[in-house]
Amino acid sequence: MTDGTDGTGGKGVLSGRILVVAFEGWNDAGEAATGAVRALKDVLDVVPLHEIDPEVFYDFQFTRPISKFDDDGKRILQWPGAVLYGPSEPGRMPRELAEDAELAVTGDNAGNIYLLLGTEPSRAWKAFAGELIDAALAADIDAIVFLGALLADVPHTRPISVGATSDNASVRRELGLERSSYEGPTGILGVLGHAAEAVGIPTISIWASVPHYVHNAPSPKATLAIIDKLEELVDVTIPRGELVEESAEWERGIDALAGEDEDMAAYIEQLEQARDTVDSPEASGEAIAQEFERYLRRHPDGRDGRDGGTAGGGGPSEPWRPNS
Repeated sequence: MTDGTDGTGGKGVLSGRILVVAFEGWNDAGEAATGAVRALKDVLDVVPLHEIDPEVFYDFQFTRPISKFDDDGKRILQWPGAVLYGPSEPGRMPRELAEDAELAVTGDNAGNIYLLLGTEPSRAWKAFAGELIDAALAADIDAIVFLGALLADVPHTRPISVGATSDNASVRRELGLERSSYEGPTGILGVLGHAAEAVGIPTISIWASVPHYVHNAPSPKATLAIIDKLEELVDVTIPRGELVEESAEWERGIDALAGEDEDMAAYIEQLEQARDTVDSPEASGEAIAQEFERYLRRHPDGRDGRDGGTAGGGGPSEPWRPNS
C-alpha cells in the first residue's frame, strides 16, 4: 500500500496491485469503458470481493433492474450496483495452466489486476465512494486506473483518440502524463478519484473519444483503443478476443450508412479534415487555432446542434445532425 508521502510509496506506481475501474452511465459513451473492463474480466481469474447494496445508492425508477434468464433457464433480476473483483490467488499469474496462452493476460503485473465494474449511482455519492475506497484499502490496492469515454466531434474512420492524465504529481513525473485542466460537472469517476487521492492511493484516468453521430451503438473500436492504452501503461499483454474483428465490422457498418447519406458523408469528411489538420506533422499551434475558430464560427452557441443530454456520456438526441 502507498505510504501517502509522495503518492507512490517510493516505488513504481504501477508495480503493485492495480484496480481498473469503469461505470455505466455518464462516463461510458459507446459502452467503451465498461466494455474494456468486461473484456478483462473474461480473461482474468477474478472473484467478487465486495458488492454494493443497490437499495442504498440507486433510484430504481431511474436505473431499473433487468429481468433475464440465467444459464439454467430460471428467471432472475439483475440489479444495478457495483462489484469489486480480485484475483482468486493474488500475485499468481492468471490461467497459468490454460492450454491456449492467447486467452490469458500475461506480464509481470498480470496477477495484480483488480476490477471494479458498476452503474453510476443515483444518490449518496459520498457514502458510495467511501465504501468503495474502504474496500480498495482492505484489498491493499496500490493504484487506481479509471476508464472513461466521452462523445466528441471525431470521425470513426481515424484512430480513436485516447488520453491519459493524473492529478497525482508523482504519477505525472514517473509516467510523463499531463494533469487534466477540466473544470465543470463530473461523474462518479471524478468523485472516486478525489476520494482515492485523499487517502493516498494514486490515480490515473484514461479517456477515449467516441464519434457522437453513432452514440446509440456500442463502440468496440473505442474499447480496443482503451485496452491498447491500458496495456501500454500497466505493462501487460491483454488478449483482444473478437474485438479486432468487431471493431472492423463496426467501422464498415458506419461506412455503409454514410454511403447511403450524402449529408452524413459530407459531415464525416469535415471531421476527417479537422482531425488530419491537428494530427499532421506540420500542424502548428496557429493552424490548430484557426481550425478551432472555424468550428466556433459554424457553431457559435457551442452546442453543435446537440441537446446537452448526459446519458451515456452526454450527446445528441439523434445519431447526428448534418444541418446543425
